[in-house]
Amino acid sequence: MHIYKALTIAGSDSGGGAGIQADIKTFQELGVYGMSTITALTAQNTLGVQGVFPMTAETIAMQLDSIGEDLEPDALKTGMLFSGEIIRIVAAKIEQYHWRNLVVDPVMVAKGGSTLLQQEAIKSVIQVLLPLALVTTPNIPEAEILTEMSIVSLSDREEAAKRILQMGSHYVVMKGGHDASTDQVVDLVYDGHSYIYMENQRIETRHTHGTGCTYSAAVTAELAKGKSVLDAVQTAKQFIQAAIEDPLGIGAGHGPTNHFAYQRRKRGTEYVY
Repeated sequence: MHIYKALTIAGSDSGGGAGIQADIKTFQELGVYGMSTITALTAQNTLGVQGVFPMTAETIAMQLDSIGEDLEPDALKTGMLFSGEIIRIVAAKIEQYHWRNLVVDPVMVAKGGSTLLQQEAIKSVIQVLLPLALVTTPNIPEAEILTEMSIVSLSDREEAAKRILQMGSHYVVMKGGHDASTDQVVDLVYDGHSYIYMENQRIETRHTHGTGCTYSAAVTAELAKGKSVLDAVQTAKQFIQAAIEDPLGIGAGHGPTNHFAYQRRKRGTEYVY
């Protein structure tokens, strides 16, 4: 039996709702063996980010070499990379080991507003990381930063997706959760030829910490299993919708999504918490 493997290159969330922890949980729930390279430690909980402590370039390179020399991933994703130096190290190692099926989640700002990507690093994302990406998964604010344009309308989203594709990514999945003007969450998938919109009902809840990480991790897991990008995104939409609709209800702030929910719905099992 082939064991599908996925690698996440991201920051560690001490609260367990986002970053490495969310990615590994998502991989596991979707039947994929998860591996990690930690780019930064964070002290955070549902109330916010209390501290960010980046790893050294040498530490990150050694983690990636350990994976590359023994455990080739079928797909991989990047999350919080923090600095231009870290982004360049990660991009170089991805090229060195000829890793494919890269999902870039351009994590820039935490739910509470804390900056997770240094300003100088944005150029590195555009110059060295997006050209390696199969899929890039920005939310609307991240897409605005990458494209230096305001995104208000659906036509704005299409134009921004076109610009991000021109930066090198083969697909753009623009998440629509930040557009509160509608009761639907409308995500845009663009492959250079067609604009495909995917809709889900908006859930009014404060328990949305880690939604972006979880979404991109679900896409990565499905790509690792050999699914097409569109099929992977459709599963990711179902996964994150279930995770938001069935909240854990923990924490006093932006609580984490429920990584158990998707599989428990499929199995029809009862919740035990």
